Amino acid sequence: MSKKLRETVTSIVLVRHGQTAWNRHVRFRGQADPALDEVGLQQAAATARYVKKRWPVGAVYTSPMGRAMKTAEAIAKAHDLVAQPCQGLLDIDFGDWQGQSPDEVRERYPDLLSAWFERPDTVEVPGGESLNIVQERVVAGLETVVERHRGERVAMVGHTVVNRVLLCAVLGLGNEHFWRLRQGTCAVNVFEIDETGTATLVVLNDTSHLQHVQR
Repeated sequence: MSKKLRETVTSIVLVRHGQTAWNRHVRFRGQADPALDEVGLQQAAATARYVKKRWPVGAVYTSPMGRAMKTAEAIAKAHDLVAQPCQGLLDIDFGDWQGQSPDEVRERYPDLLSAWFERPDTVEVPGGESLNIVQERVVAGLETVVERHRGERVAMVGHTVVNRVLLCAVLGLGNEHFWRLRQGTCAVNVFEIDETGTATLVVLNDTSHLQHVQR
């Protein structure tokens, strides 16, 4: 890579928020906002140290949801920065499914729930959103961040749905590949975007920094 091109490469450190009680009990979270539990707070602190050591950033953007904001604040504090809310990183609206377990959803929407797990790109949740709608706002949010921080490294803190659809988008994959990109709590992903807008994935679903955090 030439020096000139290197100067125009923007690096994105994409992080999922830490654990909540609803992660442990498997509920559709979406735009409901359970707080980080004790493990989630430990994960956020460990992630902040890891990002600072491996990929120090010049700005931190986050979903406005509390669980993401709390994670982002830990990363920002480690860099003497302030986490900035980004509406583009807002989690999916799960509508009628929000707060329910898969078993509860299955009682009312058995076919739709099966489609969610088998063909997620075809599903629009009743009273909520589709992955395509989420992807539109997430990509718009990314484009805004890249425009502001060309040639810099920036952290973005989102959710499992947000991160999966964003990674699909930057890799040129359709949302039918949604389930093929795993995102653990406080997982770290890194990708670079060059001056042509081409993205290169550097790190995917890295949770190695959490091995000493009690689960």
